[in-house]
Amino acid sequence: MTTIVITEKTSQAKDVANAIGDKFGQIYPAQGHLLTLEMPEDVNPGWDWKNWDFEVLRPPSGFYKTKVDPKSPDNVKRKLASIKDALKTASTVIIATDCDREGEGIGRELTDHFNFGGEILRAMFTATDPKTLRKAFDNLQPASNYENLYQAFRARQQGDQIFNLTMTRSATKSVKPKDIEGALGIGRVKTPTLSILCKRELEILNFNSIDYFEVTAAAEVENGSFEVHHDPEKYGDKIKLLSADSANKIKSLVEGFTGPLSLKCEAKRRGPPKLLDLPQMQKICGSRFGWAADRTLEVAQALYDTHKILTYPRAEAKYLTENHAADVGEMLSGLATLEAFADLIPSQDDVVVRKGKSGHFCDKCLEGVSHHAVIPNVATIEQVAVIYERLSDDETRLFDLVARHYVAALSPDWLYDQTVVTIEAEGHEFKAVGNVTRRMGWKDVLSVDDNDDDKNKEDKSINLPELSDGEASRFANVAVDSKKTKPPPRFNEGSLIAAMQDAWKFVDDGPLKDRLKEAKGIGTPATRGEVIKGLRLQKQIVQKGKHVIPTPAGLQVYELLLGCAPDLVDPGYTAKWELMLDDITVGKSTAIEAVDQISSEAQKLMMVLHAKRFEGNFQSGAPSEKMLKAAKGCARRAGVDLPEGYLTDYSICKTFLDMNMANTYPPSAKQIEWVEKMIAQGKGEPAEGWRTDSKLAGNYLDKAFGGPKGKKKKGKGGFSRKG
Repeated sequence: MTTIVITEKTSQAKDVANAIGDKFGQIYPAQGHLLTLEMPEDVNPGWDWKNWDFEVLRPPSGFYKTKVDPKSPDNVKRKLASIKDALKTASTVIIATDCDREGEGIGRELTDHFNFGGEILRAMFTATDPKTLRKAFDNLQPASNYENLYQAFRARQQGDQIFNLTMTRSATKSVKPKDIEGALGIGRVKTPTLSILCKRELEILNFNSIDYFEVTAAAEVENGSFEVHHDPEKYGDKIKLLSADSANKIKSLVEGFTGPLSLKCEAKRRGPPKLLDLPQMQKICGSRFGWAADRTLEVAQALYDTHKILTYPRAEAKYLTENHAADVGEMLSGLATLEAFADLIPSQDDVVVRKGKSGHFCDKCLEGVSHHAVIPNVATIEQVAVIYERLSDDETRLFDLVARHYVAALSPDWLYDQTVVTIEAEGHEFKAVGNVTRRMGWKDVLSVDDNDDDKNKEDKSINLPELSDGEASRFANVAVDSKKTKPPPRFNEGSLIAAMQDAWKFVDDGPLKDRLKEAKGIGTPATRGEVIKGLRLQKQIVQKGKHVIPTPAGLQVYELLLGCAPDLVDPGYTAKWELMLDDITVGKSTAIEAVDQISSEAQKLMMVLHAKRFEGNFQSGAPSEKMLKAAKGCARRAGVDLPEGYLTDYSICKTFLDMNMANTYPPSAKQIEWVEKMIAQGKGEPAEGWRTDSKLAGNYLDKAFGGPKGKKKKGKGGFSRKG
């Protein structure tokens, strides 16, 4: 009888062989999931894809069985055959796959499928260098210690199969417009991700920009000058000065003003940001380098697999275990050998190890989590200078990012004096905020975009001269700046992944929102990039420059589901799955209980979709001439492109009209000219807001010219009120 080792992939098998040789038996690599689940028709011929109906596709036994996919590539079949033969004579199996939920499933589903009855041990590691692997194999654990992790994998796998197939068939049978080819694919992660993009896109398309005005001045004092801004919030204008006349009146009042300033100083300190998990790493790389999410993961995986200079990259936490604190000295000494880091390493007396939730080393914060934060690999830190020379440009960029966050986490706090200057000028308050840094601390290590923390407005304050409370000031160069409100930004892949992780932001329920802040959001760090790629392949989203936006078809799918089954597009609803899986991991629930709940939810949503199939309110074919004319007008007024296919596809044209018909557009220059003439001639005042709404301007002109409602009239010189 023998012992064998099963790894997740061939490169991992080579790493294990280099570390331990054949000391623990022959090593057999998998290739991710070598097995697949049965399809519905394998369980029940009546569930064949040709006979779609409204049924929850859950086997009578509760779980689908695993099977060998007959369409698998030959190399997969060969690996399966080798493992199957090895299991027949093995007495012990050591599973040496990745240490997360999916890695546990890759190994354990093989021993289950082939009915292995011997001893199963687990080698757990977060890096694949020889030192780490030898330590893992010297501390093998019974697989039963990780049974909950395996059951969480099973619940995820079975739940996805049951839910996604049931919802896809139900949506296709009920609400899919006839002119959409193929199935209306629904996924518990894919569809809410689409909704995040669609909500943002609709916000942007429906955004009405508002003109506002800002009054600024140079406040001259004894030791120099600085810019101050009028503060409209203090006087009831919640956000902006919307009237140019009001702004110019303030400007006239305060020009040449002299008077005392009020000074409020407060000593402040701020600790460094958290360490990096994969989503945050993808977000920063997306905004700084323009990388797609899978590009970030690809580079990180090379640093982990090939160079062994980084810990496991598919991290889902921003903390380290508290025993990692013992490595701090060795890690900083190793990084100090790199020229790029030599001047960044804090002295021994300045090193700060922050423990607990507010710090970086926290055991409690890692409960139920498979992977700690991404950091340099302590096992190779002595050779880091040699390895660093072999890195590509992209690998160097990413390693530097990770290493800087590690060094910053151990650096002193940023200490600064925050100064708020207020000047009361002729009844109007002007303000400036500035910081005086007393010690840079971790800010010597991380730039503002490295920190990537939009909440820290202190970073955006201005430099102030030396000031004293009550000293005289004089206003010069008073100006009124004309500005416009801006729509929210579109997502890039990195910021979309961050939104998937922060699913709690899309939830209104207080207790659930609080709990989701500690959860993992939609999907996992390992799969979010693939979800985005899948949506792109299905042509529901598209890349536009560095941004990711929904296609017309994607918007249509979103609006259909939002109208009839909003839970399917609710990211908060989907994030509840991850909470269920976390409960299994920590032993608070079981896989069967989770799948029971998922199946129950599928039943409820299926019946909602079933009820919709009788409404018959989905139209196919080409749009009418009236619709086409309206769409062209909307596009012209909004300054946007008409969607591809609007000329021949009713649904695309209607979706565009639904999104744009409600918008308001500013009047033309001719309309403004004639409204002002009519006001000057004593024809009365138009409705408030007419300068930003062409409809209000047009209604006023209709009345001023005395024409019947809706009839086009011409003014002097043949002017048409449509301009």
